[in-house]
Amino acid sequence: MCLAVLASLLFTRCSKDKEEVDTVYPEIDLSVAGAFPRQCSSIQRGQAFTFKARFSDNAELGSYSLDVHHNFDHHSHSTEVEECDLEAKKTPVQPFLFIKDYAITAGLQEYVATVEISVPADADPGDYHFMVRLTDKEGWQTMKGLSIKITD
Repeated sequence: MCLAVLASLLFTRCSKDKEEVDTVYPEIDLSVAGAFPRQCSSIQRGQAFTFKARFSDNAELGSYSLDVHHNFDHHSHSTEVEECDLEAKKTPVQPFLFIKDYAITAGLQEYVATVEISVPADADPGDYHFMVRLTDKEGWQTMKGLSIKITD
């Protein structure tokens, strides 16, 4: 009888663990009021701008990262349908580069991220990518790849 009870407990516990595994990707919402940047946005060099997006997950959010890098060679990892006008290909001289990771307070299923980012006045103007990567507590990741311009 003890073996039957033990087997029953182990089976019940394993079944419960399988049901609780989070397999849903987190979501990045750029339609929230004041969200920025969006596809084809322009940012003036020498100025600061505020990144804003709403993040959500069915279970628990984990962290996010922002990556701004030049697209002077017209490589692509855009996740958006809308195409932006690209300038001619060029060799970078002093391109803007911003890469930073951010933790999200434990236990949250929704979070509105805001980060002020300053673009140096001497940064090369032109085509850039703005990458947002959102990871939930389980490790699932969602990415948004936006095309933006840095202007004079």
